Amino acid sequence: MTTMKNSIHDNANGLDYTLVNDHYLPNLTVAAPTEQHPTGRWGRLHKRYLKEHHPIRYNQLLLSGELGSYLAKLDKQAEEQLALIIRQMQEVEGVTETLKAADQLEWVRRMNSVRNRAEEIILREIVFNTYKNQAFA
Repeated sequence: MTTMKNSIHDNANGLDYTLVNDHYLPNLTVAAPTEQHPTGRWGRLHKRYLKEHHPIRYNQLLLSGELGSYLAKLDKQAEEQLALIIRQMQEVEGVTETLKAADQLEWVRRMNSVRNRAEEIILREIVFNTYKNQAFA
């Protein structure tokens, strides 16, 4: 009867293995995130998109401990782009403080339209397109 060691180290791949029943299983751990990154609306939407449409990329980011910072960067970029697009659309379409003072309902209607269109651009260009462009890889 041969006695098997409780743990071994493989120099070829640098992994340690532990004996469980009759098999050696690798000692794998998930890298602990170095700091917490708040994830906003755009980051959460992109996370769901990655999970559903690009599970391998999602798992790579998760296991490497980079998912939080990746989503935080994406969220920050999306918020900045949203604000810029809204400002530009307001300027082009004449949605000004003067209009707000003269006709509040019209100003609200136009602002809602501007915001909805700007959010669609963010969804299409950043949230659901980033993986293809590898903007944050």
